Amino acid sequence: MPFANTEIPGRFQALLAERGIRMTGQRRAILNVIETAKKHLDASQILRRARKLDPAIDRSTVYRTLDLLKRHGLIDELDLMHLDGEAHYYERKLNRDHIHMACLRCGKITEFVSDLFETLKVQIEKECGHRIVVARLEIGGYCSRCQT
Repeated sequence: MPFANTEIPGRFQALLAERGIRMTGQRRAILNVIETAKKHLDASQILRRARKLDPAIDRSTVYRTLDLLKRHGLIDELDLMHLDGEAHYYERKLNRDHIHMACLRCGKITEFVSDLFETLKVQIEKECGHRIVVARLEIGGYCSRCQT
C-alpha cells in the first residue's frame, strides 16, 4: 500500500518547545522545509530551500538542526541504496515503519507500508529474542517505467 507521507506543519516546533529546546528563526525555517517536503531531501537541498526563507542560514546550522532532530527521534537518516553516491537523505519519522523501493535506473523512491513487513518484524522478534525499535528496509530494482 502506498505510504502517505504527511506531516502537521509546526509539529516539530511544538515537540521541541515541549522539551525545552530554544526555537530560533533559522531553526523554524529548517523545520518548515523538512515538514513540508514532498520527497526525501539531502542536507544541501534542505539548505537551499531554507535559505529561501532566511538567507542567513548556513550549512553548519542545517547539520546541527538535523543532528538535534535525530537525537530527539523526529527524523531518520537514510542512504537510499547510495543512488547518489554517499549522499544521505532525511525524512520525518512517522508512526509506522515503511519500505523504501529505489529504482536503480531513474532514482525514483517509492514508499509503502506492508502488513507482511509488520508480520516479519514480529517473527524476527520471536526468533531472535530482540525487541525491534526501528526497522528499515530498502529494495533496489526497476520501476514500471524503467522495466521497458
